[in-house]
Amino acid sequence: MRLARITRNGAPGLALAVSGGIRALFGGHAALDLDELVQAGPDAIAAAGRAAAAAELVDPAELVFLPPFLRAPKFVCLGLNYRDHAAEGGFATPDFPAIFIRLRSSFIGHGAPIIRPPQSEQLDYEGELVAVLGKGGKNISATDALGHVAGYSIFNDASIRDFQLQMPQWTVGKNFDSTGAFGPWFVTADELPPGAAGLRIETRLNGRTVQSASTADMIFDVANTIALLSTVMSLEAGDVLVMGTPSGVGFARKPPLFMKDGDTCEVEIEGIGLLRNPIRDGGAAA
Repeated sequence: MRLARITRNGAPGLALAVSGGIRALFGGHAALDLDELVQAGPDAIAAAGRAAAAAELVDPAELVFLPPFLRAPKFVCLGLNYRDHAAEGGFATPDFPAIFIRLRSSFIGHGAPIIRPPQSEQLDYEGELVAVLGKGGKNISATDALGHVAGYSIFNDASIRDFQLQMPQWTVGKNFDSTGAFGPWFVTADELPPGAAGLRIETRLNGRTVQSASTADMIFDVANTIALLSTVMSLEAGDVLVMGTPSGVGFARKPPLFMKDGDTCEVEIEGIGLLRNPIRDGGAAA
């Protein structure tokens, strides 16, 4: 099942991808909020899918896609989770993943502009897989971990490199407003290989492929990431895990390649979909 949070003429809705198009529920339906559905469990997701399947066919051009999740208990991101990406940044292959937090104020949906802040010209792209938990827990084993995953989505962890790299903690450079593109689809786990492993992940800037890899190349796969994180923190239904980016990022290129006003960035993951966002300059620096 492929679901998305949408609006049409300002009215919130839930979209379902079907053969030949999109069906959508609007207003008055309890089952419109993906955060609530995932936290309520698989039966709630299935019921919402059935309701959406009986709803009207809609014109995609009339829809605004929102980030699929905005009220997750936690948005946890991994850094340096592909060997080639760690190497291109001058880092050794880590024994423990770099962890940072994304704040929801940085999120935008499919089609919305990623904003390059006036304080920097180093706006970089990072295509990433997202895993969404449908069940929480503590000290979860790697063997059981994938049973806690509700589904998957796509993220562009657009990063302000000069802010990120001038300090040991990356959080500031990863949380400028309107830099975290997310969506458009939430794809339930049953539609993908276990752990979303072996899927082609690709980022394109103005049609040029700048990142191309397989999710099988992750150092810490989804199951082991859940197991590791759950030894540290109590995981909860609805938690969002952003699984890191492959090599090819702009700051590691010679010369560097950063996104600028007028560009278009696309992240595509096999079986999940395509996330596309234009790049726009923000207002003048104060």
